[in-house]
Amino acid sequence: MRSLIRLLAALALTAAGVTALPAAASQAAAQQPVVLPGYKIQSSAKVSDGGAAISTPGYGASGWYAAGPRSTVLAALLKNGVYSDPFYSTNMKSIPAADFTVPWWYRSDFTLGSETGLRTFLDVTGLISGGDVWVNGAQVAAGLTGAYTRNEIDVTSLVHAGVNSVAFKVSPNDPNKQLTMGWIDWVQTPPDKNMGIFRDVVVRRSGAVALRDAHVVTSLTAALDRADLTVKVNARNDGASAVTATIAGTAAGMGFSQDVSLAAHQTKTVSVPLTIASPKVWWPYGMGGQPLYDLSVTATVGGTVSDTASSTFGVRSVTSSLDGGGHRLYKINGRPLLVRGGGWSPDLFLRWDPQYVRDKLEYVRDLGLNTIRLEGHLEPDDLFDLTDRMGILVMAGWECCDKWEGETNGSEPGDKWTSADYTVAKASMAAEAARLRDHPSVFTFLIGSDFAPNGTQESGYLDALNAADWKTPVVAAASDNSSPQLGSSGMKMDGPYDWIPPNYWYTKQLGGAFGFASEVSAGPDVPTLDSLKRMMSSSELNTLWQNASATQYHRSPSDTFGTLKLFDDALTGRYGAPSSLDDYVRKAQLAQYENTRAQFEAFGRNFTDSANPATGVIYWMLNSGWSSLHWQLFDTYLDQGGSYWGTRKAMTPLHVQYSYDNRSVVVVNSTHKAASGLTVKTDVFNLDGTNKYSSTATVTAPADGGRVTAVTVPSSISGLNTTYLLRLTLSDASGEIDRNVYWLSTAKDVLDYGNSDWYYTPTTSYADLKGLAGMARAPISVTATSPGAGTATVTVTNTGTGKLPAFYLDAHVVDAAGKPVLPAIWSDNAISLWPGESKTLTVTFRGAATGVRVAGWNTATATASFGSPAARDYQAEDATLSQAGVFTNHTGYTGTGFVDYTNVAGSYVEWTVDAASAGPATLTFRYANGTTADRPMDIAVNGTVVAARTSFAATANWDTWATVSVPVTLAAGTNRIRATATATTGGPNVDKLTVG
Repeated sequence: MRSLIRLLAALALTAAGVTALPAAASQAAAQQPVVLPGYKIQSSAKVSDGGAAISTPGYGASGWYAAGPRSTVLAALLKNGVYSDPFYSTNMKSIPAADFTVPWWYRSDFTLGSETGLRTFLDVTGLISGGDVWVNGAQVAAGLTGAYTRNEIDVTSLVHAGVNSVAFKVSPNDPNKQLTMGWIDWVQTPPDKNMGIFRDVVVRRSGAVALRDAHVVTSLTAALDRADLTVKVNARNDGASAVTATIAGTAAGMGFSQDVSLAAHQTKTVSVPLTIASPKVWWPYGMGGQPLYDLSVTATVGGTVSDTASSTFGVRSVTSSLDGGGHRLYKINGRPLLVRGGGWSPDLFLRWDPQYVRDKLEYVRDLGLNTIRLEGHLEPDDLFDLTDRMGILVMAGWECCDKWEGETNGSEPGDKWTSADYTVAKASMAAEAARLRDHPSVFTFLIGSDFAPNGTQESGYLDALNAADWKTPVVAAASDNSSPQLGSSGMKMDGPYDWIPPNYWYTKQLGGAFGFASEVSAGPDVPTLDSLKRMMSSSELNTLWQNASATQYHRSPSDTFGTLKLFDDALTGRYGAPSSLDDYVRKAQLAQYENTRAQFEAFGRNFTDSANPATGVIYWMLNSGWSSLHWQLFDTYLDQGGSYWGTRKAMTPLHVQYSYDNRSVVVVNSTHKAASGLTVKTDVFNLDGTNKYSSTATVTAPADGGRVTAVTVPSSISGLNTTYLLRLTLSDASGEIDRNVYWLSTAKDVLDYGNSDWYYTPTTSYADLKGLAGMARAPISVTATSPGAGTATVTVTNTGTGKLPAFYLDAHVVDAAGKPVLPAIWSDNAISLWPGESKTLTVTFRGAATGVRVAGWNTATATASFGSPAARDYQAEDATLSQAGVFTNHTGYTGTGFVDYTNVAGSYVEWTVDAASAGPATLTFRYANGTTADRPMDIAVNGTVVAARTSFAATANWDTWATVSVPVTLAAGTNRIRATATATTGGPNVDKLTVG
């Protein structure tokens, strides 16, 4: 444990039937907030009892469904096995929506110790759409509304030592009538419309003085050499008598203390100025590090701790302004920022899976993107903790196309606002501003999406933001709109949202690469064949490739996006009619690759234009909330196809690329250091590998998005076939830095801008890429080794002796059944090799893999098996924690931190580990125990304790680490390893688990 003494929490919350932790000795001292750990839920149509009975301790709740601490109704029913996989075929259609047109009951128990003199509060947020609340038989709130409002309810007079109960009667949701959340045209709407409780409900206990709203306002000098901090916290006297409290704490390691006198029921804001010389500045990933500082505050009354509060914050500055063309440009720490990101989607049923969310964010970084945009669907705190640590910027804001914009969006969906809605909207803004303001990754907030708010709405939002000390840019809308106080958004939302050809992005019209495009893409995304087989039936797969006009359930509920006709017509017109499902899917991957690559390359190239520069682009969307054919760079199973690899190629930091508009070959340098001594080689080939044009140039690429032109490919090349390949190679003295291969045509895609619609621009004639179908077969060989569990090295070679390239080689890690092992992070993928060339790829993955599968456009599919994997480390800070936290205040840990157990029995760390096959393994725990006493733990595998009260003996101090090994048997595939403290003093500090 940390050497800092911590108070024992006497408050332990339990679901029905779970034993509470032992109470501490009686004292009126602050206690740690605790989250309701879960619920029993049931439809009000099946329950005759009211809230008074349901919230009575001991209520049976027989036949009710178990739900987690954050759970919509349908998420709980799915977890309980009530319905089949809703992501497969049209299974979701069979779920009766009528079941969710009545309220549902949520019930939980919590246990209090015997302390006296404490006040108890229920902190409620995340009700969709709202509801009523009872505690121990008494109603304590009625008509709570708004998914984002925060409600603190004083339940002191109703609670007692022992088991207490709370009941929520949650109302049905209609996002067109309530300020909650909806799914617009992204996915099929979940039948329950996400009704439920999607955020933590917390019980807080404090003494005479409670602390609320602790945060730090930061101001960073332009030279980044000083940060002025203002620590703020509200001290509230909840009692009927005056009281004096000492408010003390630390911020960024600097101590402070201040006495404050409070009249009965009075709240005062305590404000403390501090200064950091030479601060550790937070940067987005790829621009610098992500250091974070801690704030800790304690209120003491009469020598007893009355309450505590804490926060984590970063030091950085964000500004934005409109350039000469009226486009919004952001700067972070004074440096111009080209925002390049994707629209984030949560799970369709708002299920929170920490590992899955981390995997998606790892993909964001692997893609080279720097931003995610949240249009509504503002996720739990955990997301923003992760984006802070991972350096991923967050563009937050309200959503379109429902009640949020009903007052200003004309005839589009969403009811007009009542006076009560203005109150709810302002309260929602206040709650979100207070929640997000200390997160350095949250760099802007959009108070409108497709439409800007009216003056009254805007005033409410801005008043709430200002009251919360919000310091980053606030923007009126994601579209080209303005509001009375904020003025022009400086953003555009001119489409496209459906298929257009790659050259569209290079024309400075509509959604092309100029200004700030807040949501644009070429629309459909057909997943890999592996994923399609997981999500669609055989008959649906046949329809997918054979009938372009068929309605696709897995695309969108919108009539506009209900089919794949625009995409399929272009696929046939450019690549030729598909001959099979496999042929359709492989052609789709090429089409998606060339389009996402062109989109991001065009915006990257135009960032430093003197006129109408590109300042930002958000791909619509990063991911989908379910198994989709629509708007995603990777699919719900985390498989990666052409859209992913095209984006990743375009985002290479020092990158050579081709311009579809003027045939120039340019080097774009997104790093922060000029690159000299670069060689650009440009080669044009017929599809048989015959070289028809070659050029070599030496260039220097300016830093920070600078570009340099190496050559312009001639408009006419003798002997060039209609379909051809362009290979660009960038190298320096150390070797090849970047390779970029294009498949092009002498016949161009022709756009009809005069007949553009809001979601696409028609194409009157297509580029001719049909020659690709006739490419001769190229021979390849593949070897693979796995030097450690979860890692592999793969070497692919074009073993041909002639001229023929092996085109578009896609690699997947696979299991014994040949199915992809995901997620996977590759050093490179979707590559092309010329005869005699080899490429060695590295990959990290999670799962039981046996080898690698490589499939090329014009090659046979090759597989290579691994040998036995070596030992693998699993960092404790990446595991699932219960009553434990991640800290860095001791030295010698190996990852980004270590786990400190809370001083209670039952606290645990649980790792998810993988085994290629069933059999014996050794678990080695690296730990520190700076006390003089043993800190024993139970070690469990897949829910069964295999080593009870395993000794974790004292080490010399908290900076000295030791290991304990436990022999176990693992199952093939995924295994859960849990280390649970058995003593009331908790467990040791744990650094990592090694599985060998």
